[in-house]
Amino acid sequence: MSVTRVPIPPLEKGSLTKLWVGVAVAVLIAGGTAWAGLQGVPQSSAGFLASNADEPGVVTTESGLQIKEITKGTGPSPTDADVTLINYEGTLIDGKAFDANQRVPMPVAGSIPGFSEALKRMQRGGKYRLWIPAELGYGAEEKTNPQTGEVVIPANSLLVFDVELVEFIPEVQLRAMQQQLQGEGGPGGPGGPPPGVPGMPGN
Repeated sequence: MSVTRVPIPPLEKGSLTKLWVGVAVAVLIAGGTAWAGLQGVPQSSAGFLASNADEPGVVTTESGLQIKEITKGTGPSPTDADVTLINYEGTLIDGKAFDANQRVPMPVAGSIPGFSEALKRMQRGGKYRLWIPAELGYGAEEKTNPQTGEVVIPANSLLVFDVELVEFIPEVQLRAMQQQLQGEGGPGGPGGPPPGVPGMPGN
């Protein structure tokens, strides 16, 4: 199911703060594993992008990124100094899903170029569809499933993402939360679980 159609659940007062504290804990546990953004562009991608550029609501940027606002957000947009909290689903041009996640922290400056550019055009609560050409992702590099060896993202594949921007905060604020947690015996702190457990996106 497309994450662009998942509504943002109502948040109680103070719940966003609790959510970011949870993110800080998770990133500490992860030991800063970088998010492995995915990229590509199939043979028909150039023709697809040319045709898609004429579709209602689709904006093509100078870099070649295409973005469409599905649901309008509010407020300012993230910058390279921020960490976003997003819901997303990524598919190939044929609709085959290769990745999806809910409420995952994503550093704006730590994403593939096309994704990073798109994040800086989003607003809180907004839902967007992105078309990322290979040169803004992984280019000729193919992505495989490390467990099976199966090619998940063929080389030069066009990537399509449905993204919902839930929230964002300055990365320095998130780091401050982590430092405070470490000082209070959180993950990596005295008496807390050791850091470096892989599997959680971070910077």
